[in-house]
Formats: sequence, C-alpha cells, structure tokens
Amino acid sequence: MGCGTCDFGRKGSSSLGGSRDRKLDRILTNRLTGIPIMLALLCGAFWITIAGANYPSDLIADFLFWIQDHLTALFMWAGAPDWLHGILVLGVYRVLAWVVAVMLPPMAIFFPIFTLLEDFGYLPRVAFNLDHHFKKAKACGKQALTMCMGFGCNCAGVTGCRIIDSPRERLIAILTNNFVPCNGRFPTLIAIIAMFFVGVAGGLVESLLSAVILAGVIMLGVFLTFRVSHFLSVTILKGEPSFFALELPPYRTPQIGKVIVRSIFDRTLLVLGRAVAVAAPAGLVIWIFANVPVGDGTLLSYSASLLDPFARLLGMDGVILLAFILGFPANEVVFPIIIMTYMATGAILELESLAELRTLLVANGWTWVTAVSTMLFCLCHWPCSTACLTIKKEAGNWKWVGLSIVIPTGIGIVICLLFTTVVRLLGF
Repeated sequence: MGCGTCDFGRKGSSSLGGSRDRKLDRILTNRLTGIPIMLALLCGAFWITIAGANYPSDLIADFLFWIQDHLTALFMWAGAPDWLHGILVLGVYRVLAWVVAVMLPPMAIFFPIFTLLEDFGYLPRVAFNLDHHFKKAKACGKQALTMCMGFGCNCAGVTGCRIIDSPRERLIAILTNNFVPCNGRFPTLIAIIAMFFVGVAGGLVESLLSAVILAGVIMLGVFLTFRVSHFLSVTILKGEPSFFALELPPYRTPQIGKVIVRSIFDRTLLVLGRAVAVAAPAGLVIWIFANVPVGDGTLLSYSASLLDPFARLLGMDGVILLAFILGFPANEVVFPIIIMTYMATGAILELESLAELRTLLVANGWTWVTAVSTMLFCLCHWPCSTACLTIKKEAGNWKWVGLSIVIPTGIGIVICLLFTTVVRLLGF
C-alpha cells in the first residue's frame, strides 16, 4: 500500500473467517476490480436511496403540512395579524417542514447503508483502493473515508477529518470535502436529472439511470477533490504525504439492529438537528424577501433581477443564483425558492409532480444547458451554514472557513463559464 503497511490479521469470533477474508480481499482490493466494485456499490447505494426515499418523504410532507393547516386555523381563531401568520407559519414553519421532509428519509436510508458497509469492514478497503490517488495528490488515503462520510452530510465529513493525524492533510480534507454533494444537494441533482435527462415516469429503469448519472456527477466531484488537494499541497499547504499504517479489519457480519440505532441517533438525528437549527431563521429571511415590496415587485424579484446578468454568463438566471444564495442555511430549500420566485407566491411551495415542475421551468426559459449549469454549480459552490460552523470548530480559524467558501465557488464559476462558452461557440 502506498502510504503504510497493512495488517491483514483476523480478530474476533464474529469475523467471516481468514480464508474467506483473503478471497474477498483479492476481489475488493484488486487493482483491476476494486474500484469498479466500489463504483457499483456507490451506484447501488444511491439507487436504494433514490427509490426508497420518495414515498416516506411524501408521507412526512403530508403530515407536516397537515399540522401547518391546523396552525393556520389556530392563528385565524386567535385573530392574529396576517404578517405574524406569514412569518411564523408560512416562513419559519414551512421551511422547517420542507427541510425535515426532504432530509430525513434519504438520511434514514443512506446513513444505515454507510454504517452497514463500515460494520462489514468495507470502508477501510475504500481507503486502500484510493490511497494511491490521494498520495499522488500529496494527501492522505484516510481522506477517502471522510469523503464517503460527506455523501450523507458534509458536516459529518468535516468532523470525520479528525481521523487524519497530520494537521496539513486534515486541513486539505476539510477544505475539499464540499466537492462531495451532501444529502441536502441530492434532491436538486436528482430532480434535474429526472426532468431533463431521464424522464419523469419514475420507473425502475429511470431510477437506475438516475443513479448512474448521479454517480457520474459525483465522480466529477471526486476528480475535483484530487486536483484541488494537489493544488493545496503545492501552494498554501505544502508538504509530502505522511505515512500511516492501515490495519484492514476482518470482515464481520453486520449487527443490523445496532447499526440502525447507531446510524439514526449518532448521524441522522444529529445532522437533522443542526439543519433545523439554521433552517428556522432562514425561513424568516426568505419570507421577508418574498413579501417586502420593492417597486412593482418584491425584494426577492428585485434581487433576482440584479443577479440576472452575471447568472446568465454562468448558464443560469438570477432566480437560480439567488435561490442558491438564500439556500445557504439549508441546501434543501433551493428548488422551493426557485418555484416560489417563478410563480410569484409569497411562501415556499413545491409542485405536485416533476412533470408539472418541468413545465414551469421550461416556461421560464430552462433548457438542457440551464439544467447542466445548475447541476455544476450545485456540485461546486459554498458549503451550507452548518458546514461552515463545523469547519470553524474543526479548523479553529475563520480564514479556513473563508477558503472553504472561495475555493469551490470560484471553481464552480469557472466551470460554468467554460461550459456555457463552449456551448455557445458550438451553436447550441
């Protein structure tokens, strides 16, 4: 292994057996088969998450909006002013409801899958397979594990960087973790893929194809992680990769009950709690933007028009760029803000189907170019506010938070500019 020695010793009575472990390692850590199997498992995890999250997400949304209806009735019974109902119910509560409905089901599916792979003993093999690539980037192979944790939540990925002993390599892992799309960005990516590249039927083939395209987008994020890690290693965080001894644990039969409990309480609820804490004030700000009049429109439409010329250069429009900005507290609300602005409603909402949403987007000028540009910017833009606070806690200095914002956002702007320039030169 590139950055240390590996101990294949087998320990514990719950392991699957030394001979079987060696046979599995010949396949899962083989130079020819290790990475393809890793990609297949990644696609499988995304497919299970995509296919399994829709129905419970709808159920949770229906329940939470049923509560909203009763809150509205309560405010009307109490004779509360419209502005108070708007701020507390249509603003704060509705944003909280969307964040919970969108985040909870995918996390409740993805985190247990991730924890099962961890309990089985596969995640150290991921670090083994990617160690050579991280060493070429002058980074640490353990960064592969923190990158995997970022799929569920970048906050968890940043916190997981504690496993990296070298302060230099730990900072590299922290600053590049945002190139892995988190659970909050998955709904936007999946919706765009379904509407513009796969189809909105939602069948088995469509969900599988969505998972494959999503995996392709994520591989672009992994590629950028390698490139940016190397750039940081030869500039502001110069140094050579450290050597570490990675002991590959024996494969074990996962204890499913403990895995589910641990993933729910240690990861899902923890991350959800952080997101809810920042989503509440975000709901207040979004409602103010959507309801404060400016000229013939609102502060929301006025701000979008100011951003429009620059956003057009990136292949988007002012509404999309403003939605990303207002989505800083929680990425889950980006698409609802886009819909709200296009429909000139005063509160966040979501259409009943992807087909209906696609019709709305196309009517407001969306093309496949807009879709690709939005996906690229979704992949490469600033971390959410919760991730920024976590970076401050782990890195200990606000300058690293600033760099964690500037680096992905700058790369996202450059990539979108290059993409739209090439498309326009080719006449599309």
